[in-house]
Amino acid sequence: MSIQIGLTGWGDHDSLYPLKTQTKNKLQEYAAHFPIVEIDASFYAIQPERNIEKWLRDTPDSFQFIPKAYQGMTGHLRGTDTFEQKDEMFKAFIRSIKPIQKANKLAMVLFQFPPWFSCTKENVTYLKWCREQMDDIDVALEFRNQSWFSNSYYDQTLRFMESERWIHSIVDEPQAGVRSIPTVLHPTDSRKTLIRMHGRNVHGWNKPASNEDWRDVRYLYQYNEEELLQWKDHLDLLQKQSETIFMLFNNNSGGDAAANAKMMMDILNITYKGLAEKQLSLFQDEEGL
Repeated sequence: MSIQIGLTGWGDHDSLYPLKTQTKNKLQEYAAHFPIVEIDASFYAIQPERNIEKWLRDTPDSFQFIPKAYQGMTGHLRGTDTFEQKDEMFKAFIRSIKPIQKANKLAMVLFQFPPWFSCTKENVTYLKWCREQMDDIDVALEFRNQSWFSNSYYDQTLRFMESERWIHSIVDEPQAGVRSIPTVLHPTDSRKTLIRMHGRNVHGWNKPASNEDWRDVRYLYQYNEEELLQWKDHLDLLQKQSETIFMLFNNNSGGDAAANAKMMMDILNITYKGLAEKQLSLFQDEEGL
């Protein structure tokens, strides 16, 4: 049984890095703290090979990546895209992550669908098609529309995920209406389960994405010890049903994700082996040194 704890992205967690750490050096330092990370950059653009190769070099052999599926693959792009055909888009994305897979550093790919992706026959068909395109790659599925776990579809959704080989991305997030999902403690894969901790900022969750500060408000939340102790009990339950649990903290609008991840590690009495060495010094990035 294993619990792997990490963060979504590595660029914004200032508490982890010595003063004046350059962006290009942050992943190396991040890998001295956590054994996994979510790649957010892959959501915004299919990553060039040079980026992937650098990330592989910057992390130890046991390190694991969870890339987010490109936004065109999950329907977040409602306008034009550089790809004319969906299958071309999927092939390009899969090519981009092949080096991660070859290096045995690919934990899974996360498909996070938008709030308007509701439980319809058309969307179920699309999920089946997505799964076929990803072939033997482990994939996790996260919804943002409550209809998938309504009383009418709750059991069917979980059975579908199991039969189609989707890893359940279990969420901890505000309960703020149809655009939020309850915490459903049901693994759909006996090998792997993903947990994403989004915070519980009910006020900010449904803030329109058209506002410049929507992301800063949505994920502004600090978990307290009592809330994370609840998750200790949840993890005990999940570990009986899934071999490895990957737990990612995404509540970083106020810089809280790293501290909460460390708090969770302390609660679980986890010390990871095989992490990178902390090599950056206070003055390493000073000009001329």
